[in-house]
Amino acid sequence: MSELVAAEDVLLFVNAAVTATGQREFRSTAAAQHFSLRFVHEYVRVNYRPVYAAALALDINHHNAALIVEQLLRTPHEAGGPEEKRAEGRLIAARLALLPPQRVYRLFRTLRAAGVNNRRTRAIVRAWLAARPDPALDAVKYRPGLKAALRHVHVRPADPETGDFLFAPGRRVRYENATLDLYRRAHHEQGALYELPFTVAEGFAARHKVPRAVFLERIAPRMTRLEQLRTERAADLTVMPLTRLALYVLSLPFGERVERRAELTHALRAAARRAAGPYAGSWGRVAAVLDDSFSSSGSAVKRRRPLAVALGCHFLLEALAAPGAYTPLWTSGGSDPLLVRPQGPTPLGLRILDALETGPDRVVIVSDGWDNAPPGLAGEVLRVWRTRLDAERRTSVVHLNPVYDAEGFDVRRLAPSVPTAGIRDAEDLAALVEIAQFAEGRTGFAELGAYLDRRVELFLKEAGG
Repeated sequence: MSELVAAEDVLLFVNAAVTATGQREFRSTAAAQHFSLRFVHEYVRVNYRPVYAAALALDINHHNAALIVEQLLRTPHEAGGPEEKRAEGRLIAARLALLPPQRVYRLFRTLRAAGVNNRRTRAIVRAWLAARPDPALDAVKYRPGLKAALRHVHVRPADPETGDFLFAPGRRVRYENATLDLYRRAHHEQGALYELPFTVAEGFAARHKVPRAVFLERIAPRMTRLEQLRTERAADLTVMPLTRLALYVLSLPFGERVERRAELTHALRAAARRAAGPYAGSWGRVAAVLDDSFSSSGSAVKRRRPLAVALGCHFLLEALAAPGAYTPLWTSGGSDPLLVRPQGPTPLGLRILDALETGPDRVVIVSDGWDNAPPGLAGEVLRVWRTRLDAERRTSVVHLNPVYDAEGFDVRRLAPSVPTAGIRDAEDLAALVEIAQFAEGRTGFAELGAYLDRRVELFLKEAGG
């Protein structure tokens, strides 16, 4: 029993690390989310530190990856010994290499403000800074963060020009480095700003009072695909990640979605096929219950995120199912995925009944778990199905939940007999269905530990560590 409890504790943490970001959700405030998440991190770090570090190899979100790194570096005295410390160091270095630079610099500032300056922290910061491909670009794009990091570990840039740019900007009239000199010139030459990264050029455009439309038109070649989407200047949508593409589609007016139906559907299916990879068409008969109730609208800071995850899962499950063997069931009763919108109650129980009647090999439920039309029907349907109608588990049923429940310190579940996993990005669906098997209560901590060891080994191998 103790092994099962440990496995449940770890899976609870994994669900939180996948879904929670400390931001406001539909039913909980940012403060409640932040407090709940911090508690879960501390509990797992203290009781299962090796597993806590191993979570860096899983498909957790950037917020929690940075938080794990911060907590490990704050508490080196809790590590079991030299071998455990080395393992943590390799995981930290590999994960930092995957995080967006701005988030890493924010993490370094947090460590500096907290006075975390032990030997391991200094070594990790120095190694990460030394591996940056273009220090001059970082000096321009992430100037405050880079300055704080260098001061924290008491080093100066190898390039004297970059050092002067950061710490003695009045020392040089011009720079040999093209990026640094462009930044200098952009203060008084409007044309120079269009050679800078978008986020830097944006500030200079405002200073020079350049009309927004003119600026976006001229800076477009310098923008990343993500920046183009954020400014609604979408480039080739077929190369965008599935969930981000779903968010973009949901941001469009209904009329535009109808006009661009062929383009948008093609892009979503292409993204789903990339995410499915070698598993495309291998899942047999699949029925999906997809939540487009009012709560899928998310919150002001996570607008339509739960609905976007459901939309992305719809297209991914279509790709994973055998040809012609996929049945999508939206809680609203709608049948057009491009026109979904958050509306109405959540009749999960009725939709699950509809899904089971199709005779599927797999049922995948994508919902925040608030079954309310009528309340509790989904749990009762799943209980009867598992105990009386399908005790042999011929049909696989998995619940994927995109919303962290701050009060429950986990994602909300529908029934004890059905495994539930947190999900943030639809493209992680296949991996999360795999880890959800450990939530069924039939495997213990040893099996989960072996699974995590395999993920860590693969993660470090891919990272070259």
